[in-house]
Amino acid sequence: QVQLVESGGGLVQAGGSLRLSCAASGRTFSRYVMGWFRQAPGNEREFVAGVNWSDVGADYADSVKGRFTISRDNAKNTLYLQMNTLKHEDTATYYCAAARYPGRTFVSRAGSEYGYWGQGTQVTVSS
Repeated sequence: QVQLVESGGGLVQAGGSLRLSCAASGRTFSRYVMGWFRQAPGNEREFVAGVNWSDVGADYADSVKGRFTISRDNAKNTLYLQMNTLKHEDTATYYCAAARYPGRTFVSRAGSEYGYWGQGTQVTVSS
């Protein structure tokens, strides 16, 4: 079992930066593929970024590639999302997620592959 709690959201001007954190409980955090998703009002939830257990197999949505960086600190049971050069269209609730099963290395973009979710943190980018 994995429990996830996000933090770090807030209001920022376009062009600014934020760093989201996701604190995970459970001793096997290091074995799970982790991901960030987001959902804006009226839109479907979308994949933002994901990383496998070794922190080297990362994948990004095209819309954030080059601006966002996902990383993890397995010793601290924490996942991060560094967001730079934020745009108004990045405004959304951001969710941290852990893969449904531990031990996998492939980073899926499908939300159905993730079995554990945080409560979300709001990111608002003013234009």
